[in-house]
Amino acid sequence: MVDAIVNYLSGINGYLTVFLISMLPVVELRGAIPVGVGLDLNWLLAYLVCVTGNMVPVPFIILFIRPLVEFLLKTKYLKGIGEKIRSRTMSKSGKITKYKMFGLFVFVAIPLPGTGAWTGAMLAGLMDMRLKDSVPMILLGVMVAGVLMMGISYGFGALFSHFFM
Repeated sequence: MVDAIVNYLSGINGYLTVFLISMLPVVELRGAIPVGVGLDLNWLLAYLVCVTGNMVPVPFIILFIRPLVEFLLKTKYLKGIGEKIRSRTMSKSGKITKYKMFGLFVFVAIPLPGTGAWTGAMLAGLMDMRLKDSVPMILLGVMVAGVLMMGISYGFGALFSHFFM
């Protein structure tokens, strides 16, 4: 999937490519950073662009996921989709329910399938978390996930040598 997206975006600026990829659900920053490495982008600028791109949809998801799911649940033909979104998203809410904002941060920070800013924002919205509380935790989680992905993509030794040399 990432290869198809990169091929489609190949004619545009590399930073715009990783920005757009990092906004996509599922792929997010976790897929955009390795693309930035493959495009030989400046690691720090690529990191900042990916974090920014990953955060763009977050407030909109938090604000609109609950009304969207409620609308879907009230319709005859789309009720199943609403139930599926709600049940799949809420099935990941255990640690967030227990640890609140710290749980949201950790959930977003761990770069594993099914975690990330999109799912974290959906959980925050469906759990009725306040925007002013959840966005900073999601941002911190995205930043940590970005550092982990940079370390995996570049190698932690190469990444740290930029700081200590």
